[in-house]
Amino acid sequence: MKEISRRDFLKKSSATLAGMIVVPSIVPSSVLGKAYNHRAPSDKLNIMAVGIGGRGAADLSAMETENIIALCDCDWKYADHIFKKYPKAARYNDYRKMYDEQLKSADAVLVATADHTHAIIAADAIMAGKHVYVEKPMTLYVYESRLLAMLAKKYKVATQMGNQGASMAGTRKAINWLWNGEIGEVKRIDSFTNRPIWPQGIPTPKEKEAVPSTMNWNAFIGPAKYRDYNSAYTPWNFRGWWDFGSGALGDMANHILQVAFKGLNLGSPSEIMASSTMLMSDSCPSAEAITYRFPARPNMPKLALPECELNWYDGGLRPNLPINMPAGKNFDENGVTVYYGTKDTMVVGTYGIDPFLVSGRDPQVPQLCRVVKDDNHQQDWIRACKESPENRVKSESDFSYSGPLNEMIVMGVAAVRLQGLRQWLKWDGKNMKFTNIPENKTISFVEEDKFHINDGHPTFDRKYTEPINANEYAAKLIKPEYHNGYKLPELPY
Repeated sequence: MKEISRRDFLKKSSATLAGMIVVPSIVPSSVLGKAYNHRAPSDKLNIMAVGIGGRGAADLSAMETENIIALCDCDWKYADHIFKKYPKAARYNDYRKMYDEQLKSADAVLVATADHTHAIIAADAIMAGKHVYVEKPMTLYVYESRLLAMLAKKYKVATQMGNQGASMAGTRKAINWLWNGEIGEVKRIDSFTNRPIWPQGIPTPKEKEAVPSTMNWNAFIGPAKYRDYNSAYTPWNFRGWWDFGSGALGDMANHILQVAFKGLNLGSPSEIMASSTMLMSDSCPSAEAITYRFPARPNMPKLALPECELNWYDGGLRPNLPINMPAGKNFDENGVTVYYGTKDTMVVGTYGIDPFLVSGRDPQVPQLCRVVKDDNHQQDWIRACKESPENRVKSESDFSYSGPLNEMIVMGVAAVRLQGLRQWLKWDGKNMKFTNIPENKTISFVEEDKFHINDGHPTFDRKYTEPINANEYAAKLIKPEYHNGYKLPELPY
């Protein structure tokens, strides 16, 4: 055979390969074209962000490997430090204008606004074919969670809810213990958080304050019913108002209950009952106690899944400590979940941190969970964004998982608001409705609470809302009414 040089061999090999249909993973997406719906890991995403002054700032810091092309916040004073941090990014105070001008150039959108605007901002992005990362809670209502999960599936985009503990080592350890049968069957779960650490259980402000020049108040209100500006509502304190947030349960349960939901395959509860401190019409209560009941689920290889009861506490309420806690072990003050198994009891902190068994054992078990590289929740989503839909490994809190998780949580929020019915509420998860509220039952709430002491005698002077039909009210707690020209999309069946 005639000897050929290395250079000639490479030239001939390249020519041969050029005639073949080969899509190496290192080829930039600009070469592949949009038809492949794929970006190489070496490429950078163009990311826009809505809601950047608070939690969105931390998410952006974890996404700085990519191009941050546009930023939006309705409160430019609150967000000023982030605008300055990314000076090349275009600035907006209304996401709709940003979408009009920048969405075609974007690959993905981060949503970290007040809870009540998560769904509409994310839905608009998904329907434009953009990947989305949405802070917890994913949405304020059950219907919205179902909607985002279905839209994400239809448009084949990469998604992630911002419950970052889902990607961490502690969460994997706790789930591995469950799946390996280390604590046996679990029929009771107790969970609590130290939240709220923002104002709740307070009357609606009566004062009309001037809207700051740096605030786009209409953009903050979004699809909620309009009300005059007051500094009690935002920033950060929106969590304590029903129209904008979902209290301690909505804020923290996506972090605290993720191990329970995934590790025990909880799915949709069959019934629920809730109670709280004084239930007001506008402000979330200062403390809550909620019990979910779950039916038996199909058994896993090493774990049977019988009927299970989950008890949630917040606002200073908490369950009793397990008996015989190991020396030096205490509850995480931010929040804890206790799993009572037939073989052992497991304690897991907020975000899945520092799980331990009350017996003192530290079993070494097979790695049964998917491992997220560097435990980085945001980068796990970015990786998924760059993979084709056909070959994509879903991120750890993809909407196919986090949608049902958030549904369970905000259904609990609805149960708190229906506690005046004083009954177990049976839940039809498939059809998203409570099924046993009496037909003509009415419900009302405290609008204003006045307490006086006259000559040593207490006097209660509470003003209640007008009674409303409980079934109609419950339906609105599941599927909201949008206002101010915003339109709630229909489910894409």
